[in-house]
Amino acid sequence: MIRKPAVAGRFYPGSKKEWQAEVRQHLAEGQGPSKTPILSMLPHAGYVFSGRVAGRTLADTVLSDTVLLLGPNHTGLGAALAVWAEGSWEIPGAMMKIDEDLAGALLEAHPDLSRDTAAHTQEHSLEVILPFLWVKNPKAKIVPVCVAAFDPVLLTAVGKKMGRVLRARSEPVSIIVSSDMSHFVSDREARLKDEKAIQAILEIDPMKLHRTVQQEGISMCGVLPMTLGLSLALELGASRAELVEYANSGDVTGDRQQVVAYAGIRVF
Repeated sequence: MIRKPAVAGRFYPGSKKEWQAEVRQHLAEGQGPSKTPILSMLPHAGYVFSGRVAGRTLADTVLSDTVLLLGPNHTGLGAALAVWAEGSWEIPGAMMKIDEDLAGALLEAHPDLSRDTAAHTQEHSLEVILPFLWVKNPKAKIVPVCVAAFDPVLLTAVGKKMGRVLRARSEPVSIIVSSDMSHFVSDREARLKDEKAIQAILEIDPMKLHRTVQQEGISMCGVLPMTLGLSLALELGASRAELVEYANSGDVTGDRQQVVAYAGIRVF
């Protein structure tokens, strides 16, 4: 079961030499004292737009040998809570193996988690993050989960069950949530709306995040995996969070009338 790259050469460079160089450049922009967050939220746009935010968020992060990846479903394909449970994911010139033991334990933890590849095959949100993870820790194994379930009660329940699985392990697991923020609104509107969603995240309040995004009409594509992720983080004892960086596509293009926004957040 090898998942082939779907967006290499578009969202990120199509050769290992090129993506390594670009990822290292972005990571170099944010070096500091080593930190070990329970969860990090990273954007998944093209590197020219969001690479700096992802790099600064991961730069001084200690990445475990296993990484649980939670991302949104942009394609509408596959199961609502889809776990890629075996094999490897390929990026140009490199492979990242699946931690099959952890994937199996998660599938046993909640009946709504499904062994499913269809949700992942053409989905870009997790693939785009893999080169950053590989550069940080080439030995890291992954468990990709594509999240499309809408019910916040279900998402928080699944998060708690997943947290109990991770808590029972002898080895640590890093959690990465993939999400962009507001899409195709003005710079001003994006900042006003995203501030409300980010505040809910910084309060580590999954229900508030889900409610705020719905009530305010915030086009945060990863609200569902982040709702689940915050619940999981709380189960693991999370008590504080920090915003590393907020930016939008207008910083690159100069167009402030229609932007896509990005946030890098860490939960401890």
